Amino acid sequence: MQEPSQPDIMTMRISDFDYDLPEELVAQEPLGERDASRMLVLNRSTGTWQDSTFRDFTNQLRPDDLVIVNNSRVIPARLIGRRKESGGRVEIFLVREIRTDIWQVLIRPSARLRAGARVVFGKGELEAELIDEPGTELRKARFACDEPFESVLGRIGSTPLPPYIKRPDGVSLADNERYQTIYSKPRGAIAAPTAGLHFTAEQLSRLHERNQLVEITLHVGYGTFEPVRVDDVNEHEVSSERFEITFNAAQRINQSRERGGRIVAIGTTTTRALESASTDTGQVQPGSSEATLTIKPGYRFRVVDALLTNFHLPQSSLLILLCSFAGRDLVLQAYRHAVETQYRFYSYGDCMLIL
Repeated sequence: MQEPSQPDIMTMRISDFDYDLPEELVAQEPLGERDASRMLVLNRSTGTWQDSTFRDFTNQLRPDDLVIVNNSRVIPARLIGRRKESGGRVEIFLVREIRTDIWQVLIRPSARLRAGARVVFGKGELEAELIDEPGTELRKARFACDEPFESVLGRIGSTPLPPYIKRPDGVSLADNERYQTIYSKPRGAIAAPTAGLHFTAEQLSRLHERNQLVEITLHVGYGTFEPVRVDDVNEHEVSSERFEITFNAAQRINQSRERGGRIVAIGTTTTRALESASTDTGQVQPGSSEATLTIKPGYRFRVVDALLTNFHLPQSSLLILLCSFAGRDLVLQAYRHAVETQYRFYSYGDCMLIL
């Protein structure tokens, strides 16, 4: 699939995408009801915003609008084990399956585990062997078990909550349910497409009744939360992520655009998938592929007209994407308002609708 060209723009530093956030505004728990979140509605054409709630989301839609969600399901990617040789504690975070039984992983501690080191999980029903030497952040591990890997993982793995959500006693049973969208289906994500966490069955039913809902799949990978490690934003590249858009989904999206309806993307991962699948004329192509697109200021959006998203980390690729969509100054002004009025931030936090 062709990717949109990036026009020449002035150099932007990662420090240009910073903001101050008090630690107490980082949401540690989900709300009692998914759709009880606050929603900041940002209007790009007027440069203004208004405070609202997510329960008003469907009222913000026009009759011809089409809402696109990412239905990827989070796998229990966090594994706590022990070194077979010494018994020392090891944490392995699954990142991406390379081929059968071999995964890219994050390891703690990594430097002390040389190639050939073995880690045992549970009661010995799963074992991992490191197959490369320390030196890179992402390592490779070969897993072995006597039953299907997915079955063992479901039994001994845990929900991979972001590090800013503190769980001294481990991930709770509530997290296993609340860190999934209610429409999640195909397993493969290592982080939740968090903008979708606000939806309830009632909200989905309303969209189905209006024929305004389409599902696509992007398996959220390391690229979504990988830190930006360069000063010049133009040099940053987001790691690829697998996505799939069915023929029916692509057809409905293209027909909606032809009728003049807005494409409302639920989350940055949905946005990346749609823009990665688009032609120069904005037609969405069906199929399975890799999203290699990095969205930076100057990018010309070809499919997405509106975006629902949570509030993102300072100096992150997700915040850069939002600033590319709505303008850096406007987004950061809105973020400052959200801080001043004590919106809840990050995965379990409130949301922003950009029109």
